[in-house]
Amino acid sequence: MGNMVIIIITWADHHLQMPMYVLLSAFSFCECCFITTIIPKLLSVFLSGRQTIPFPACLTQASFFLFLGAGIFFLMAVMSLDRYLAICKPLHYASIMNLRVSFLLIFLCYTLSLIFFTGLMLRVSQLSFCGPNIISHFFCDLGSLIHLSCSDTRSVEMYFFFVTSFVILLSLIVTIIAYSNIVVTVLRLPSAKERQKAFSTCASHLIVLSLMYGSCVFIYVKPKQVNRLDSNGEAALVNTVVTPLLNPVIYTLRNKQVHQALRDTLSRVRLQK
Repeated sequence: MGNMVIIIITWADHHLQMPMYVLLSAFSFCECCFITTIIPKLLSVFLSGRQTIPFPACLTQASFFLFLGAGIFFLMAVMSLDRYLAICKPLHYASIMNLRVSFLLIFLCYTLSLIFFTGLMLRVSQLSFCGPNIISHFFCDLGSLIHLSCSDTRSVEMYFFFVTSFVILLSLIVTIIAYSNIVVTVLRLPSAKERQKAFSTCASHLIVLSLMYGSCVFIYVKPKQVNRLDSNGEAALVNTVVTPLLNPVIYTLRNKQVHQALRDTLSRVRLQK
């Protein structure tokens, strides 16, 4: 609901149709799709007790999970760069970032995500599965799925490790560099009130980023998936349930400009009635 509010309000209010909010709405859309691949099936398992899923559906869930997850990481890196330009290079921001550039960056994020994981999913789909067929997880994570194969999976595991590590670490490095520069710039602000306000915003962003990157690094940035499959479930809950719940509040719904846009939109709706 939080993500849907962000998407609707961004496109309903022309004051929010600027690069930062366009990127946030793309991020919210990606998160909506991301949790839709996991949560409905998870809830149906809880409510019906049927813990089965056909292999094509399992592979489809794993594919969308990785594609959308990579898209989220790339978008987070882009949003960090956008904040860096806005705070550290305010005089150049308007000439560098505009709606055309933001749409190109969104397209690039999704394209890179698709390129990285299409080859991996094709290789996994060609593996042989001859039992056991029980995944020790609450969704079809690709590492758990590869572990079930009776084929030689060493090359697929290494490819999976390389791709996921590259996506996560590239995004993490860009985010760390951007926020490090932001912190240095904030420390140079002359007003203590401005510094406190900026640090409050940055701190909330960094908490969510730490939760998401920390859990994903723990799950994916290790060559041997087998050793920690049982402990991956708890860490996966963080990036599939906790951070998607926090992101709309932290990134957008605390924003005064969004509050004003919501009030204006609700006022227009009442007038139309």
